[in-house]
Amino acid sequence: MKKRKLGKSELELTTIGLGTWAIGGPWQYGWGEQNDRESIDTIQRAVELGVNWIDTAPIYGCGHSEEIVGQALRPIRQKPIIATKCGLRWNAAREKLNNLNPDSIRRECEESLTRLGIDRIDLYQMHWPIPDEQIEQAWEAMARCVEQKMVSHLGACNVTIVQIQRLQKVFPVAAIQPPYSMLKRGIEADLLDYCGKNNIGVVCYSPMQKGLLTGKFNTDYLRTLSPSDHRLHDPNFQSPRFENIVAMVDELKTIAADCGKSVAQLAIAWVLRRPEVTSAIIGARRPDQIEQTAPAGDWTLEAEIIDRVEGILKKYA
Repeated sequence: MKKRKLGKSELELTTIGLGTWAIGGPWQYGWGEQNDRESIDTIQRAVELGVNWIDTAPIYGCGHSEEIVGQALRPIRQKPIIATKCGLRWNAAREKLNNLNPDSIRRECEESLTRLGIDRIDLYQMHWPIPDEQIEQAWEAMARCVEQKMVSHLGACNVTIVQIQRLQKVFPVAAIQPPYSMLKRGIEADLLDYCGKNNIGVVCYSPMQKGLLTGKFNTDYLRTLSPSDHRLHDPNFQSPRFENIVAMVDELKTIAADCGKSVAQLAIAWVLRRPEVTSAIIGARRPDQIEQTAPAGDWTLEAEIIDRVEGILKKYA
C-alpha cells in the first residue's frame, strides 16, 4: 500500500489507517455491541493487508478499544504505528467528559500505554480542544510526555487554524485529525491549504461518513442498527437528509461500477485525491470490511472521475 510522510516527522503512514472507534463497543457514542474476537481478527487482518498504522482513543468504549488493540498486537512481531488520544474522560454512565487538566493528561498517557501494551505512543493527539482556554496547558503536558519518551509526536483533532497556531508556539504540531468526506468538506476552505503550506500531516476521519458512503444503507438497513448505536441520533441518518444521501450514493455507485470499484472505495480514494491528506482513517468491525476497503489506498482518481463525482456532489449539496 502507498505511504505518505506525516508532516515533518519521520513517520511514513500507509494511505489507509485502521480506525477502532466502533470496536470499543457500547458507550455514549458507541456503535452498538461488538464481538471482541472479530475485532482482534480485524486488526490483525488489516496489518496482514499492509495497513501500517492504527488509530484509537481511550474514550472508545471507555478504555475497551485500546485494550482490544493491545490484545491484537501481542502476537504481531513487526508492530504497526499506534496513534491514540487524550482529553476525554467518562463517568459511571459511560458519558464523555472533557478534561484537559495537565495531571489528567499525564495519567491518561500512562493508562493508554498500559492498555495498549507498548512502551511509546507514536502519535498522541488532543481529542477535542475543549475547553479552548486550556489547550496550551494540556499541550504542555503532552509535550512533557514526549520529553519523557512516553510519546514520539503530538497531534490535535478537530482544531482550527488559530488553535494550531497557538499550539505551535508551545510545541510542534506533527499532524491534525479533522473529519473529511464527500458530505463534510469544511476543511477544503482553508485548513488543508494551511497544513500543506506548513508541512503539517493530515489524517482524516469518517471518510465514509459513518457508513453512509459505503452503499449499504437504505431504509431497511437503517432499521437493523442496534438501539445503542449513536448513529440513530445523527441528523444524517434522519429524514429527509437520510433519503437525500441514499439517492446521492446511488448515483455515485454508477461511477464506482464504471471503474470496477465499490462506492466505499470511491469515497476513500476521493478523500485521498488531496495531496495534503496523509492518510484516511477507515473504520472496520470485521475482517471482510477492511478487505473490501483497503484497496482504495492504492487507487488514484483520474481527473475525469473527480469531475463526475463533483457534479453529483453539487447536485445534492
